[in-house]
Amino acid sequence: MTQAPFHFDFARKARETMIAGGFQPDFPPAVLAEVAAFSGQPPANAACKDLRNLAWSSIDNTESRDLDQIEWAEQMSDGNIRILVGIADVDSVVKKDSATDAHARVNGTSVYTGGPVFSMLPEKLSTDLTSLGQDVDRLAILMEFVTGADGDIKCSDVCTALVRNKAKLNYTSVGQWLDGKAPSPCDKPVAPEILAQLQLQFEASKRLMEFRKKNGALTLGSVETIPLIVGNEVKSISILDRNPARDIIESFMVAANVAMARHLREQKSLAIRRIVRTPKRWDRIQAIAAAHGTKLPAQPDPKPLNDFLAAQRAADAIHFPELSLGILKALGPGEYIVEHPGDEHEGHFGLALNDYTHSTAPNRRYADLVTQRLLKSSINGGAPAYTEAELTAIAARCTDRDSAARQVERFMKKVAAALMLSNQIGRQFTGIITGVTPKGTFARLLEVPAEGRLVHGAPGLDVGEKTRLRLTGVNPDKGFIDLEKI
Repeated sequence: MTQAPFHFDFARKARETMIAGGFQPDFPPAVLAEVAAFSGQPPANAACKDLRNLAWSSIDNTESRDLDQIEWAEQMSDGNIRILVGIADVDSVVKKDSATDAHARVNGTSVYTGGPVFSMLPEKLSTDLTSLGQDVDRLAILMEFVTGADGDIKCSDVCTALVRNKAKLNYTSVGQWLDGKAPSPCDKPVAPEILAQLQLQFEASKRLMEFRKKNGALTLGSVETIPLIVGNEVKSISILDRNPARDIIESFMVAANVAMARHLREQKSLAIRRIVRTPKRWDRIQAIAAAHGTKLPAQPDPKPLNDFLAAQRAADAIHFPELSLGILKALGPGEYIVEHPGDEHEGHFGLALNDYTHSTAPNRRYADLVTQRLLKSSINGGAPAYTEAELTAIAARCTDRDSAARQVERFMKKVAAALMLSNQIGRQFTGIITGVTPKGTFARLLEVPAEGRLVHGAPGLDVGEKTRLRLTGVNPDKGFIDLEKI
Protein backbone atom coordinates (compact mmCIF):
# COMPACT_ATOMS: atom_id res chain seq x y z
CA MET A 1 0.00 0.00 0.00
CA THR A 2 1.02 3.60 -0.45
CA GLN A 3 1.04 6.65 1.73
CA ALA A 4 -2.39 8.21 2.24
CA PRO A 5 -3.37 11.12 -0.02
CA PHE A 6 -2.68 14.52 1.45
CA HIS A 7 -6.37 15.44 1.40
CA PHE A 8 -8.73 12.83 2.82
CA ASP A 9 -12.38 13.70 3.41
CA PHE A 10 -13.01 12.06 6.78
CA ALA A 11 -16.55 13.44 7.03
CA ARG A 12 -17.44 12.07 3.59
CA LYS A 13 -16.06 8.65 4.51
CA ALA A 14 -17.99 8.65 7.78
CA ARG A 15 -21.24 9.46 5.97
CA GLU A 16 -20.62 6.76 3.36
CA THR A 17 -19.95 4.25 6.13
CA MET A 18 -23.18 5.21 7.87
CA ILE A 19 -25.19 4.62 4.71
CA ALA A 20 -23.42 1.30 4.07
CA GLY A 21 -24.36 0.31 7.63
CA GLY A 22 -28.06 0.88 6.94
CA PHE A 23 -28.37 4.25 8.71
CA GLN A 24 -30.14 7.36 7.44
CA PRO A 25 -27.62 10.12 8.30
CA ASP A 26 -29.75 13.01 7.04
CA PHE A 27 -32.95 14.23 8.68
CA PRO A 28 -35.86 14.24 6.19
CA PRO A 29 -37.82 17.46 5.49
CA ALA A 30 -40.75 16.37 7.69
CA VAL A 31 -38.43 16.11 10.71
CA LEU A 32 -36.74 19.45 10.01
CA ALA A 33 -40.11 21.17 9.67
CA GLU A 34 -41.39 19.60 12.87
CA VAL A 35 -38.29 20.59 14.84
CA ALA A 36 -38.34 24.14 13.47
CA ALA A 37 -41.79 24.55 15.00
CA PHE A 38 -40.57 23.68 18.51
CA SER A 39 -40.26 26.81 20.64
CA GLY A 40 -39.39 25.23 23.97
CA GLN A 41 -40.31 22.57 26.47
CA PRO A 42 -43.88 22.18 27.69
CA PRO A 43 -44.58 23.43 31.24
CA ALA A 44 -44.25 21.08 34.18
CA ASN A 45 -47.47 19.48 35.40
CA ALA A 46 -48.77 19.62 38.96
CA ALA A 47 -47.32 16.21 39.86
CA CYS A 48 -43.81 17.23 38.81
CA LYS A 49 -41.44 17.99 41.71
CA ASP A 50 -39.59 21.32 41.57
CA LEU A 51 -35.98 20.45 42.44
CA ARG A 52 -34.18 23.31 40.73
CA ASN A 53 -32.68 24.43 44.04
CA LEU A 54 -30.49 21.32 44.43
CA ALA A 55 -26.78 21.45 43.56
CA TRP A 56 -27.10 19.38 40.39
CA SER A 57 -24.07 18.76 38.18
CA SER A 58 -23.27 16.75 35.06
CA ILE A 59 -20.08 14.89 34.12
CA ASP A 60 -19.57 13.89 30.50
CA ASN A 61 -17.00 14.01 27.71
CA THR A 62 -15.42 17.42 27.20
CA GLU A 63 -17.04 17.91 23.79
CA SER A 64 -20.49 16.56 24.74
CA ARG A 65 -23.48 18.85 24.39
CA ASP A 66 -26.22 16.19 24.37
CA LEU A 67 -26.37 15.94 28.16
CA ASP A 68 -28.71 13.15 29.22
CA GLN A 69 -28.18 13.05 32.97
CA ILE A 70 -27.35 15.08 36.07
CA GLU A 71 -26.62 13.89 39.60
CA TRP A 72 -27.10 14.92 43.22
CA ALA A 73 -26.31 13.12 46.49
CA GLU A 74 -27.16 13.57 50.17
CA GLN A 75 -25.41 12.19 53.26
CA MET A 76 -28.04 10.74 55.58
CA SER A 77 -27.85 10.60 59.39
CA ASP A 78 -27.76 6.78 59.42
CA GLY A 79 -24.64 6.66 57.21
CA ASN A 80 -26.51 5.87 54.02
CA ILE A 81 -26.17 8.04 50.92
CA ARG A 82 -29.26 9.12 49.01
CA ILE A 83 -28.70 9.63 45.29
CA LEU A 84 -30.86 11.35 42.70
CA VAL A 85 -30.21 10.88 38.98
CA GLY A 86 -32.10 13.23 36.68
CA ILE A 87 -32.61 11.99 33.12
CA ALA A 88 -33.63 14.37 30.32
CA ASP A 89 -37.37 14.04 29.67
CA VAL A 90 -37.06 13.71 25.91
CA ASP A 91 -40.60 12.34 25.57
CA SER A 92 -42.02 15.67 26.76
CA VAL A 93 -40.84 17.15 23.44
CA VAL A 94 -40.52 14.20 21.04
CA LYS A 95 -43.96 12.64 20.91
CA LYS A 96 -44.62 9.02 19.98
CA ASP A 97 -45.22 8.48 16.25
CA SER A 98 -44.19 12.04 15.33
CA ALA A 99 -41.90 12.44 12.30
CA THR A 100 -38.94 12.98 14.64
CA ASP A 101 -39.81 9.87 16.63
CA ALA A 102 -40.20 7.77 13.48
CA HIS A 103 -36.75 8.78 12.20
CA ALA A 104 -35.19 8.10 15.61
CA ARG A 105 -36.78 4.65 15.59
CA VAL A 106 -35.21 3.88 12.21
CA ASN A 107 -31.64 4.78 13.29
CA GLY A 108 -32.04 3.60 16.87
CA THR A 109 -28.97 5.35 18.24
CA SER A 110 -26.51 8.21 17.83
CA VAL A 111 -23.22 7.28 16.17
CA TYR A 112 -19.90 8.88 17.19
CA THR A 113 -17.14 8.63 14.59
CA GLY A 114 -14.50 10.84 16.21
CA GLY A 115 -15.30 13.44 13.55
CA PRO A 116 -18.96 13.90 12.59
CA VAL A 117 -21.55 12.96 15.19
CA PHE A 118 -24.65 11.47 13.61
CA SER A 119 -27.22 12.29 16.27
CA MET A 120 -30.39 10.27 16.69
CA LEU A 121 -32.24 13.55 17.24
CA PRO A 122 -31.69 16.92 15.53
CA GLU A 123 -29.27 19.20 17.36
CA LYS A 124 -31.95 21.75 18.26
CA LEU A 125 -33.32 19.01 20.50
CA SER A 126 -30.37 16.85 21.60
CA THR A 127 -28.00 19.72 22.37
CA ASP A 128 -30.61 22.29 23.45
CA LEU A 129 -34.29 21.67 24.21
CA THR A 130 -33.84 18.08 25.47
CA SER A 131 -30.31 18.49 26.86
CA LEU A 132 -29.71 19.14 30.57
CA GLY A 133 -27.42 22.07 29.83
CA GLN A 134 -26.04 24.35 32.50
CA ASP A 135 -28.23 27.10 33.94
CA VAL A 136 -31.43 26.20 32.09
CA ASP A 137 -34.67 24.75 33.46
CA ARG A 138 -35.49 21.31 32.11
CA LEU A 139 -38.01 18.55 32.70
CA ALA A 140 -36.48 15.29 33.88
CA ILE A 141 -37.27 11.74 34.85
CA LEU A 142 -35.96 11.35 38.40
CA MET A 143 -34.51 8.10 39.70
CA GLU A 144 -33.90 8.00 43.44
CA PHE A 145 -32.04 5.30 45.37
CA VAL A 146 -30.24 4.89 48.68
CA THR A 147 -27.00 2.98 49.16
CA GLY A 148 -25.68 1.76 52.49
CA ALA A 149 -22.12 1.18 53.64
CA ASP A 150 -22.13 -2.23 51.93
CA GLY A 151 -23.06 -0.68 48.56
CA ASP A 152 -26.41 -2.43 48.26
CA ILE A 153 -29.35 -0.36 47.00
CA LYS A 154 -31.72 -0.12 49.95
CA CYS A 155 -34.71 1.46 48.22
CA SER A 156 -35.56 3.25 45.02
CA ASP A 157 -38.25 5.43 43.49
CA VAL A 158 -39.01 7.01 40.11
CA CYS A 159 -40.92 10.24 39.38
CA THR A 160 -40.86 13.39 37.22
CA ALA A 161 -39.12 16.64 38.20
CA LEU A 162 -38.12 20.13 37.12
CA VAL A 163 -34.34 20.56 37.41
CA ARG A 164 -31.50 22.99 36.71
CA ASN A 165 -27.91 21.87 36.08
CA LYS A 166 -25.58 24.08 38.13
CA ALA A 167 -22.24 22.81 36.75
CA LYS A 168 -21.35 21.20 33.39
CA LEU A 169 -18.19 19.21 34.12
CA ASN A 170 -16.05 16.73 32.19
CA TYR A 171 -14.50 13.35 33.01
CA THR A 172 -10.87 14.40 32.60
CA SER A 173 -10.89 17.46 34.85
CA VAL A 174 -13.07 15.92 37.58
CA GLY A 175 -11.04 12.70 37.52
CA GLN A 176 -7.75 14.56 37.90
CA TRP A 177 -9.16 16.62 40.78
CA LEU A 178 -10.48 13.55 42.62
CA ASP A 179 -7.09 11.89 42.12
CA GLY A 180 -5.39 14.93 43.66
CA LYS A 181 -3.68 15.87 40.39
CA ALA A 182 -5.49 19.17 39.78
CA PRO A 183 -6.47 22.09 42.06
CA SER A 184 -10.03 22.24 40.69
CA PRO A 185 -12.48 20.00 38.81
CA CYS A 186 -13.09 22.75 36.27
CA ASP A 187 -11.23 25.61 34.59
CA LYS A 188 -13.93 27.97 35.86
CA PRO A 189 -14.88 28.85 39.45
CA VAL A 190 -16.79 26.01 41.12
CA ALA A 191 -19.22 26.57 43.98
CA PRO A 192 -18.30 24.91 47.31
CA GLU A 193 -21.52 22.89 47.30
CA ILE A 194 -20.53 21.34 43.94
CA LEU A 195 -17.13 20.37 45.32
CA ALA A 196 -18.82 18.72 48.30
CA GLN A 197 -21.22 16.97 45.93
CA LEU A 198 -18.40 15.46 43.88
CA GLN A 199 -16.66 14.10 46.97
CA LEU A 200 -19.89 12.55 48.27
CA GLN A 201 -20.75 11.12 44.86
CA PHE A 202 -17.28 9.59 44.66
CA GLU A 203 -17.80 7.92 48.03
CA ALA A 204 -21.16 6.57 46.90
CA SER A 205 -19.66 5.23 43.69
CA LYS A 206 -16.94 3.36 45.59
CA ARG A 207 -19.64 1.65 47.66
CA LEU A 208 -21.67 0.73 44.58
CA MET A 209 -18.65 -0.56 42.69
CA GLU A 210 -17.45 -2.69 45.59
CA PHE A 211 -20.90 -4.25 45.95
CA ARG A 212 -21.04 -5.06 42.23
CA LYS A 213 -17.53 -6.51 42.39
CA LYS A 214 -18.45 -8.79 45.29
CA ASN A 215 -21.47 -10.00 43.34
CA GLY A 216 -19.47 -10.81 40.22
CA ALA A 217 -19.68 -7.81 37.86
CA LEU A 218 -16.96 -8.52 35.32
CA THR A 219 -13.68 -6.59 35.24
CA LEU A 220 -12.99 -6.02 31.56
CA GLY A 221 -10.53 -3.66 29.93
CA SER A 222 -10.18 -3.47 26.17
CA VAL A 223 -8.22 -0.63 24.58
CA GLU A 224 -10.77 2.06 23.70
CA THR A 225 -9.44 4.84 21.50
CA ILE A 226 -10.85 8.31 20.85
CA PRO A 227 -9.81 10.02 17.61
CA LEU A 228 -9.80 13.81 17.52
CA ILE A 229 -10.73 15.08 14.07
CA VAL A 230 -10.50 18.81 13.38
CA GLY A 231 -11.28 20.11 9.91
CA ASN A 232 -11.11 16.60 8.44
CA GLU A 233 -7.58 16.17 9.84
CA VAL A 234 -6.63 13.62 12.50
CA LYS A 235 -5.06 15.70 15.25
CA SER A 236 -4.57 12.86 17.72
CA ILE A 237 -5.85 9.53 18.95
CA SER A 238 -6.02 9.08 22.69
CA ILE A 239 -6.69 6.02 24.82
CA LEU A 240 -9.69 6.22 27.12
CA ASP A 241 -8.46 5.70 30.67
CA ARG A 242 -10.65 4.90 33.63
CA ASN A 243 -10.73 7.51 36.36
CA PRO A 244 -12.88 8.31 39.43
CA ALA A 245 -15.22 10.57 37.45
CA ARG A 246 -16.07 7.79 35.01
CA ASP A 247 -16.56 5.46 37.97
CA ILE A 248 -19.14 7.86 39.44
CA ILE A 249 -21.22 8.04 36.28
CA GLU A 250 -20.95 4.34 35.47
CA SER A 251 -21.99 3.35 39.00
CA PHE A 252 -24.90 5.79 39.12
CA MET A 253 -26.17 4.85 35.66
CA VAL A 254 -26.10 1.13 36.45
CA ALA A 255 -27.98 1.75 39.71
CA ALA A 256 -30.49 4.03 37.95
CA ASN A 257 -31.13 1.44 35.25
CA VAL A 258 -31.67 -1.21 37.91
CA ALA A 259 -34.10 1.12 39.73
CA MET A 260 -36.04 1.69 36.52
CA ALA A 261 -36.23 -2.03 35.70
CA ARG A 262 -37.46 -2.89 39.19
CA HIS A 263 -40.03 -0.10 39.12
CA LEU A 264 -41.53 -1.29 35.84
CA ARG A 265 -41.76 -4.83 37.17
CA GLU A 266 -43.43 -3.66 40.38
CA GLN A 267 -45.94 -1.74 38.24
CA LYS A 268 -46.53 -4.92 36.19
CA SER A 269 -45.58 -3.01 33.07
CA LEU A 270 -44.19 -4.31 29.83
CA ALA A 271 -40.51 -3.40 29.61
CA ILE A 272 -37.53 -3.51 27.29
CA ARG A 273 -34.60 -5.14 29.06
CA ARG A 274 -30.92 -4.95 28.18
CA ILE A 275 -29.40 -8.39 28.68
CA VAL A 276 -26.21 -10.35 28.14
CA ARG A 277 -27.23 -14.00 28.13
CA THR A 278 -25.53 -16.68 30.19
CA PRO A 279 -22.66 -17.62 27.85
CA LYS A 280 -23.15 -20.74 25.73
CA ARG A 281 -19.41 -20.78 25.08
CA TRP A 282 -18.49 -21.21 28.74
CA ASP A 283 -16.14 -23.99 27.64
CA ARG A 284 -14.14 -21.43 25.66
CA ILE A 285 -13.97 -19.13 28.68
CA GLN A 286 -12.84 -22.09 30.81
CA ALA A 287 -10.09 -22.84 28.28
CA ILE A 288 -8.84 -19.23 28.33
CA ALA A 289 -8.68 -19.29 32.13
CA ALA A 290 -6.99 -22.71 32.15
CA ALA A 291 -4.28 -21.39 29.82
CA HIS A 292 -3.51 -18.87 32.57
CA GLY A 293 -3.50 -21.46 35.35
CA THR A 294 -7.05 -20.92 36.66
CA LYS A 295 -9.81 -23.53 36.82
CA LEU A 296 -13.34 -22.12 36.51
CA PRO A 297 -16.42 -24.04 37.71
CA ALA A 298 -18.34 -26.31 35.35
CA GLN A 299 -21.39 -24.04 35.27
CA PRO A 300 -21.27 -20.36 34.17
CA ASP A 301 -20.69 -18.12 37.18
CA PRO A 302 -19.66 -14.45 36.92
CA LYS A 303 -18.06 -14.26 40.38
CA PRO A 304 -15.11 -16.68 39.84
CA LEU A 305 -14.73 -15.36 36.30
CA ASN A 306 -14.39 -11.82 37.64
CA ASP A 307 -11.88 -12.97 40.28
CA PHE A 308 -9.80 -14.45 37.47
CA LEU A 309 -10.04 -11.28 35.35
CA ALA A 310 -9.15 -8.97 38.25
CA ALA A 311 -6.10 -11.08 39.08
CA GLN A 312 -4.93 -11.09 35.47
CA ARG A 313 -5.30 -7.33 35.12
CA ALA A 314 -3.21 -6.80 38.24
CA ALA A 315 -0.56 -9.29 37.09
CA ASP A 316 -0.23 -8.34 33.41
CA ALA A 317 -1.81 -5.05 32.41
CA ILE A 318 -0.09 -4.96 29.00
CA HIS A 319 -1.67 -8.21 27.78
CA PHE A 320 -4.98 -7.76 29.62
CA PRO A 321 -6.81 -6.05 26.69
CA GLU A 322 -6.36 -9.15 24.52
CA LEU A 323 -7.55 -11.40 27.34
CA SER A 324 -10.59 -9.16 27.86
CA LEU A 325 -11.39 -9.25 24.15
CA GLY A 326 -11.28 -13.05 24.13
CA ILE A 327 -13.69 -13.20 27.07
CA LEU A 328 -16.01 -10.63 25.50
CA LYS A 329 -16.23 -12.60 22.26
CA ALA A 330 -17.10 -15.76 24.18
CA LEU A 331 -19.73 -13.93 26.26
CA GLY A 332 -21.58 -12.77 23.17
CA PRO A 333 -23.19 -9.39 22.49
CA GLY A 334 -25.80 -7.59 24.53
CA GLU A 335 -29.33 -7.42 23.19
CA TYR A 336 -32.73 -5.94 23.91
CA ILE A 337 -35.67 -8.17 24.79
CA VAL A 338 -39.25 -7.57 25.91
CA GLU A 339 -40.25 -8.61 29.40
CA HIS A 340 -43.89 -9.43 29.95
CA PRO A 341 -45.06 -8.93 33.55
CA GLY A 342 -44.59 -12.16 35.49
CA ASP A 343 -42.43 -13.89 32.88
CA GLU A 344 -38.97 -15.24 33.62
CA HIS A 345 -36.21 -13.41 31.79
CA GLU A 346 -32.48 -13.44 31.22
CA GLY A 347 -30.33 -11.09 33.28
CA HIS A 348 -27.14 -9.21 32.43
CA PHE A 349 -24.34 -11.77 32.94
CA GLY A 350 -21.55 -9.20 32.56
CA LEU A 351 -22.98 -6.92 35.26
CA ALA A 352 -24.18 -9.85 37.39
CA LEU A 353 -27.65 -8.30 37.53
CA ASN A 354 -31.09 -9.84 37.15
CA ASP A 355 -32.84 -6.49 36.61
CA TYR A 356 -31.40 -4.13 34.02
CA THR A 357 -32.72 -1.85 31.32
CA HIS A 358 -31.46 1.12 29.32
CA SER A 359 -33.07 4.36 30.46
CA THR A 360 -30.35 6.93 31.11
CA ALA A 361 -29.52 8.19 27.58
CA PRO A 362 -32.79 9.08 25.79
CA ASN A 363 -31.12 11.66 23.55
CA ARG A 364 -28.76 9.00 22.23
CA ARG A 365 -30.63 5.64 22.37
CA TYR A 366 -34.15 4.98 21.17
CA ALA A 367 -34.68 2.14 23.67
CA ASP A 368 -34.24 4.68 26.49
CA LEU A 369 -36.85 7.00 24.99
CA VAL A 370 -39.29 4.08 24.72
CA THR A 371 -38.63 3.21 28.38
CA GLN A 372 -39.56 6.79 29.37
CA ARG A 373 -42.94 6.34 27.74
CA LEU A 374 -43.49 3.00 29.48
CA LEU A 375 -42.60 4.66 32.78
CA LYS A 376 -45.05 7.51 32.28
CA SER A 377 -47.82 5.05 31.44
CA SER A 378 -47.12 3.19 34.67
CA ILE A 379 -47.05 6.41 36.74
CA ASN A 380 -50.23 7.81 35.23
CA GLY A 381 -52.10 4.53 35.32
CA GLY A 382 -53.18 4.92 31.71
CA ALA A 383 -53.11 2.51 28.79
CA PRO A 384 -49.67 1.04 27.97
CA ALA A 385 -47.66 3.22 25.64
CA TYR A 386 -46.89 0.24 23.39
CA THR A 387 -48.29 -3.19 22.66
CA GLU A 388 -46.09 -6.22 23.21
CA ALA A 389 -45.83 -6.70 19.44
CA GLU A 390 -44.66 -3.10 18.98
CA LEU A 391 -42.07 -3.46 21.72
CA THR A 392 -40.78 -6.74 20.27
CA ALA A 393 -40.18 -5.05 16.91
CA ILE A 394 -38.52 -2.05 18.59
CA ALA A 395 -36.25 -4.30 20.69
CA ALA A 396 -35.10 -6.21 17.61
CA ARG A 397 -34.45 -2.97 15.72
CA CYS A 398 -32.49 -1.43 18.60
CA THR A 399 -30.34 -4.57 18.92
CA ASP A 400 -29.58 -4.46 15.20
CA ARG A 401 -28.77 -0.73 15.17
CA ASP A 402 -26.62 -1.00 18.30
CA SER A 403 -24.47 -3.62 16.57
CA ALA A 404 -24.31 -1.61 13.35
CA ALA A 405 -23.27 1.55 15.23
CA ARG A 406 -20.39 -0.28 16.91
CA GLN A 407 -19.21 -1.50 13.50
CA VAL A 408 -19.29 2.02 12.04
CA GLU A 409 -17.43 3.47 15.02
CA ARG A 410 -14.79 0.70 15.00
CA PHE A 411 -14.18 1.11 11.28
CA MET A 412 -13.85 4.90 11.50
CA LYS A 413 -11.31 4.47 14.30
CA LYS A 414 -9.29 2.28 11.91
CA VAL A 415 -9.58 4.97 9.25
CA ALA A 416 -8.35 7.59 11.74
CA ALA A 417 -5.42 5.39 12.81
CA ALA A 418 -4.38 4.80 9.19
CA LEU A 419 -4.52 8.54 8.51
CA MET A 420 -2.48 9.34 11.60
CA LEU A 421 0.24 6.88 10.52
CA SER A 422 0.22 7.86 6.85
CA ASN A 423 3.38 10.00 7.19
CA GLN A 424 5.25 7.42 9.28
CA ILE A 425 5.85 4.69 6.68
CA GLY A 426 9.03 2.83 7.59
CA ARG A 427 8.86 3.64 11.31
CA GLN A 428 9.54 0.81 13.75
CA PHE A 429 7.18 -0.08 16.61
CA THR A 430 6.82 -2.62 19.38
CA GLY A 431 3.64 -4.64 19.03
CA ILE A 432 1.66 -7.44 20.64
CA ILE A 433 0.14 -10.14 18.47
CA THR A 434 -3.63 -9.93 18.98
CA GLY A 435 -4.92 -12.47 16.49
CA VAL A 436 -3.83 -15.36 14.28
CA THR A 437 -6.66 -16.23 11.89
CA PRO A 438 -7.15 -17.53 8.34
CA LYS A 439 -7.48 -13.87 7.32
CA GLY A 440 -4.03 -13.05 8.67
CA THR A 441 -1.95 -12.23 11.73
CA PHE A 442 -2.77 -8.99 13.56
CA ALA A 443 -0.85 -6.87 16.06
CA ARG A 444 -1.56 -3.96 18.39
CA LEU A 445 1.10 -1.25 18.47
CA LEU A 446 2.21 -0.11 21.92
CA GLU A 447 3.63 3.31 21.01
CA VAL A 448 0.45 4.50 19.26
CA PRO A 449 -3.17 3.33 19.65
CA ALA A 450 -3.46 1.38 16.38
CA GLU A 451 -3.73 -2.19 15.13
CA GLY A 452 -2.61 -3.64 11.82
CA ARG A 453 -2.05 -6.81 9.81
CA LEU A 454 1.34 -8.44 9.25
CA VAL A 455 2.07 -8.78 5.55
CA HIS A 456 5.56 -10.20 6.08
CA GLY A 457 7.16 -12.25 8.84
CA ALA A 458 3.96 -13.62 10.38
CA PRO A 459 4.69 -17.40 10.42
CA GLY A 460 5.53 -18.72 13.88
CA LEU A 461 4.03 -15.79 15.79
CA ASP A 462 1.30 -16.47 18.36
CA VAL A 463 -1.28 -14.43 20.26
CA GLY A 464 0.22 -12.47 23.15
CA GLU A 465 3.76 -12.47 21.76
CA LYS A 466 5.62 -9.17 21.82
CA THR A 467 7.68 -8.37 18.71
CA ARG A 468 9.28 -5.52 16.76
CA LEU A 469 7.40 -4.37 13.69
CA ARG A 470 7.86 -1.96 10.80
CA LEU A 471 5.03 0.05 9.24
CA THR A 472 5.05 -0.71 5.49
CA GLY A 473 1.90 1.03 4.28
CA VAL A 474 -1.60 2.30 5.00
CA ASN A 475 -4.92 2.56 3.16
CA PRO A 476 -7.19 4.97 5.07
CA ASP A 477 -10.11 4.40 2.70
CA LYS A 478 -10.26 0.78 3.84
CA GLY A 479 -8.87 1.32 7.32
CA PHE A 480 -5.84 -0.88 6.58
CA ILE A 481 -2.45 -0.71 8.32
CA ASP A 482 0.26 -3.03 6.97
CA LEU A 483 3.13 -4.22 9.16
CA GLU A 484 6.13 -6.54 8.84
CA LYS A 485 8.17 -8.32 11.48
CA ILE A 486 11.71 -6.96 11.75
